[in-house]
Amino acid sequence: MTTRSRPAGVQIVGSGSALPERRLTNADLEKLMDTSDEWIVQRTGIHERRLHDKNDPYPTSSLGAKALRAALDDAGMAPTDLGLILCATMTPDSPTPAVSCRIAAQLGCGTIGAMDINAACSGFVFTISLAHELIAGGLYDSVAVVGVDTVTRHCDYSTFGRGAAILFGDAAGALILRKTDDPAPGLIAQAMHSDGDGARALYIPSGMSQIVDAQPDERMNDKIQMNGQKVFKFAVSKFPEVIEETLALAGLAPPEVDHYVCHQANARILEAARERFGLPESKLRVNIHRVGNTVAGSCPLVFDELKKDGQIKPGQKVMFIAFGAGLTWGASLWQL
Repeated sequence: MTTRSRPAGVQIVGSGSALPERRLTNADLEKLMDTSDEWIVQRTGIHERRLHDKNDPYPTSSLGAKALRAALDDAGMAPTDLGLILCATMTPDSPTPAVSCRIAAQLGCGTIGAMDINAACSGFVFTISLAHELIAGGLYDSVAVVGVDTVTRHCDYSTFGRGAAILFGDAAGALILRKTDDPAPGLIAQAMHSDGDGARALYIPSGMSQIVDAQPDERMNDKIQMNGQKVFKFAVSKFPEVIEETLALAGLAPPEVDHYVCHQANARILEAARERFGLPESKLRVNIHRVGNTVAGSCPLVFDELKKDGQIKPGQKVMFIAFGAGLTWGASLWQL
């Protein structure tokens, strides 16, 4: 790679997403654990979620590659036009190699740079801000940002693990960022935060180098462990707080942002944010009822849905917001 001249702006030129075909409904969960459709919907807003093919040896990279291929098609670009792939994920196919490397190979991107970033549900929001700076700094002409997780492989579909299992689904989304001579598009303001003291509120015990605490059942060591009450309290606090912080950095009022592209963790949290900031449904889309919490795939999936519906237009202001394990939370405000 050679040093490039600094562009005037950074533009989102393509988007894509991918959802597995298999649907797991609340009625299906009623047969697997002690729960009910009414109980799940009342607390989360979720009616169904998607599960990736359990026989796929590379589930995360194959789903991510599908989303990126769609984004490249949307941008009118070939895989070899990319300079870098950044992949936000907390569920890699294996500890190494990086999911982004496998995605690059599956699409035929050649020997471009590729790396993964793990900030759980906040991963995509953190990564898109970093991608912007790599282009704005003149290092790359174009960067693909993929958010993908196949987290259902880490869910326990018994009554013991129902607290997490009812929430999560698999999905991928991707955006293509490219330099432009137009000075208007690009990142306006961003905020990234973490609190490692809350790490055990939402985590997967094993899989890497950590010495695993004894679980009641050893099969739970690679499953999501969650303190639902603590996570909910954290989200209710930090989600609106980081929106306010980012608006203040940009000097904007809530109505001046056209779309709030939010991590889909809980319908009640999203609806509370709508009310707090006085937003119509058209400005804060909710799709959790159809797909569940898709971790790093959440925000790019919402953006791609908005674009396909003709809601995304040049000149608009879009804020990406997420929060999740780590604990992490952040926002990235863009001019399109």
